[in-house]
Parts: sequence; C-alpha cells; structure tokens
Amino acid sequence: MRDLQGKTALITGASRGIGLGIAQRLVAEGARVCLTARKPEALEAAVASLGGPEHAIAVPGKADDPAHQEEAVAAAIAAFGSLEILVNNAGINPAYGPMLELDPAAFRKVFDVNVIGTLGWVRAAHRASFGEHGGSVVNVASVAGLGPAAGIGAYAASKAALIQLTAQLADELSPLVRVNAVAPAVVKTSFAAALYEGREEKVAAGYALGRLGVPEDVAGAVAFLASADAGWITGQTLVVDGGLLLKAGV
Repeated sequence: MRDLQGKTALITGASRGIGLGIAQRLVAEGARVCLTARKPEALEAAVASLGGPEHAIAVPGKADDPAHQEEAVAAAIAAFGSLEILVNNAGINPAYGPMLELDPAAFRKVFDVNVIGTLGWVRAAHRASFGEHGGSVVNVASVAGLGPAAGIGAYAASKAALIQLTAQLADELSPLVRVNAVAPAVVKTSFAAALYEGREEKVAAGYALGRLGVPEDVAGAVAFLASADAGWITGQTLVVDGGLLLKAGV
C-alpha cells in the first residue's frame, strides 16, 4: 500500500518510541516526514534511520513553544512543498501520585504540552496550509483518558481533554480537515517502561491478546487514519489496546 505517496507529514515527539515508529510507517507508505523533538542528536539519528533528507528532516524544539511550532511547519513546507498530515505524538508525564498531592506547576506543565501544545500545532498547520488545502490530524491520546488511572491522574486528565479536543476540532475544522485520535494502552517504549519493566508477563496477562503493544501497532492505526481509506472518518478516537479494556469489562 502506497496511499501516502507524495504526502508530507509533521510528527511531534518523533525521535524515538511511538513517534519514530509512526515516522517509519509513513515513510514506508511513501510520505516525507518532518520530525520534531527536544534533542537534536536523537533527531539526527532518526532522520538517518529513515533514509536521510530525501525522506525526512528534523526541527528540534519544545513541543509547547509556539515559535517552534511555526518554525517546524514552515520547514516542512519549505523542504517538501506541502503539508497534508499532522501527528501530535509529543506528550509528557512528570506528575505521579494522588491528584490532591500533585505539584500544581507539574500538573499545569502536563496540560501545556499534552493539550495546549497540541492545539498550537493544529493552529500553526491550519494557518500555513490546512485552512486552504485541507489535511488530516491524528492525535496520540491514551486509554488512560477513558477512565480513572491510578497514580497518573494528571496524565489521564490531559488525555481525556485531548480526546475532547479531537472531537471539538473535528467539528470546527470540517469539511476541509479531518481530526482523529488513537488511544493506546501500554506500548513498550522507554516512556512507558515504569509501567511494565521487570513484570511484563504479569502486566501482559491483563490483555486479551496476551502481549503489550509495540510502536508498530500504533503506527498502523495512525497511517490508516491519516490516509484516504479513512476519508469519511473524523472526530473519532480509535482504541489500540490489545483487548485491555475488553478484559477489564469496559
């Protein structure tokens, strides 16, 4: 399948893990990609792994910085001539513990990156291209946003807000722009390592499919939602959880 041949995608938080997995899948489908993340060295390695500047470029910066958002969108269009896809994968989770004990500054930072930052990326892409030419946005949410999540309440609340933001933007930006989300369960990345490291078999037993996710699982869902095959889908959140909620009776 080469449905994304000639398309340009901007992917945030894409130097490793789920973001890099998404980039690999989109490039395999024929897209060119602009990667963003904080660390220039990791981004350079990611670009090299994708085949170099013919297929990928990198723009380092902080995901919640409006100036970085504008710079990255402009760079993607300058390098490849267009921008059709935005994947909001960047996210943080620095706040652990009961909600009433969380540092308000940390809680605020989670929302700044995971929610307000996402809105900023959509605004920048819309202003530069989507508002005139249309496009597809895919937000990376989480099953944590679908119900209570012990110990990671701030992250869960931000992902619930992101799911709502997805639906709201889908309504406001239609018919030119489609906006959807994926909601993964635990995916084997360094970001989620604390949730399974040293007890993976026990954690995986709670999944109907008997294993944790890998970045490729999420990447396939994102590629579908970004493609013309999902051309009549907008405002939806696709749960990619290996049957975790099924086993939980949700």
